[in-house]
Formats: sequence, structure tokens, C-alpha cells
Amino acid sequence: MAPLLKICGLRQAEQAEAVAALGVDAIGVIAVASSPRWVCPEDRQQLFGRIAVVAPACRRVLVVADPGDDDLPLLAAAAGPTVVQLHGDESPQRCAVLRDRLPGIGLWKALRIRQPQDLELADAYAPVVDALLLDAWVPDQLGGTGHRIPLEWLTSFAPSRPWWLAGGIRADRIGAVQQAFGCQALGPSGLDASSGVERAPADKDLAAVAALVAAVRAWPKAPG
Repeated sequence: MAPLLKICGLRQAEQAEAVAALGVDAIGVIAVASSPRWVCPEDRQQLFGRIAVVAPACRRVLVVADPGDDDLPLLAAAAGPTVVQLHGDESPQRCAVLRDRLPGIGLWKALRIRQPQDLELADAYAPVVDALLLDAWVPDQLGGTGHRIPLEWLTSFAPSRPWWLAGGIRADRIGAVQQAFGCQALGPSGLDASSGVERAPADKDLAAVAALVAAVRAWPKAPG
């Protein structure tokens, strides 16, 4: 079964509409001020609103890092997201608190993987989130780097929650991802692309996005 597809790091409303119209399953908007893809709160709500009009079923993902209690109104459903993705140093205990205080919002936790043993963190987070996202560890960067986790580390990864794979996802890599997992049920539930489909940070190459959508849709037919 083909994985779901998320395009992350949108900043332009017109591009967000165009990406949503391509039929992706989730679109991510960055709320981390240090990111070159950061979007201010007012513009986030506009982006989410336009995505909702074009593709109501598309998950609207707000990417944050270590949000405080004062930030909660900006993460709530009224602000536009349907999912909050935690990309900081949030503990499992903090995730449990956020899940309780954000009713109606899906909660995903990103794990930055530096070595195979880091995958064991999934056991601690799975009970308190709705999904996990795996990204490569890069010093002083929380995501969107294009760095890849070696796929051989993941072929036995089987958390109790759905999981998304990030890091250098683009059309010409889909065959390798499928081949790594074959017909196993252990493969990723979703793929998360950002820098792999960009001309510059937050400037998406719509042709590259369309090619990635087509490659994922052809998943059952690809070699593997």
C-alpha cells in the first residue's frame, strides 16, 4: 500500500493551494522562528484557510518546537491546524500534557535520529502521540535539511503508532525507499518532503512536487 505524502515548509498561499490541489495528504507550515521557512501567526491562518478550501481532507500540520503554555492558542483548532508536529526537545510527559490540552488536534512527535539506538525513543513517545516522524539528526538544525537516515536502520522499525519518514524525499528516491521495505507492512505510513522539492527554502518547485506525487501513487508498480 502506498504511503501518505506530506509537503512541508510552505510559506506562499498560492503555492499552498497548488500543492493541495495535487492531492497530497498533508501540508506543513513552520512556526519555528529560527527556520528560513518560518511563517508568522497571521499568515499561518491564511495558509491553512486556503488549504482547507481547496482540499478539506488534507491534514494541516503546524510544526513547532518546545511550545510553552502561552503558545497553546496558536496551536488550537481555531488557529487552523488539524495536527501539531513537535520538533523540539519535548519529553513524553510534555507530549501527554499537550495532547490533553489540545482537544481535536492530532499530535505528532519528530525524532531526530543520529544512530540506530535512537529508534528506541519511539517506545517512550508512542503512548502519548498519534504519530511519529523520523528525521536525520543534524547539529543546530531541527529539520528541513535533506539529510537522510540510512534505510537499513529502519527495516525492522515497527512502532505501535503510524510513522513518517523525512529526509531527502523526492521522486527519484521513491524506488529506493520501496525497495528497502519491499512488501513489508513495516514500511513508513507516510513520507515527508521539504527541501527535496524546493528551488530555495519555502519556494516549492511545483513540477518536482507533482513528480513526487506521481511516484508515490505508482508505489505498487515500482520495483521492489
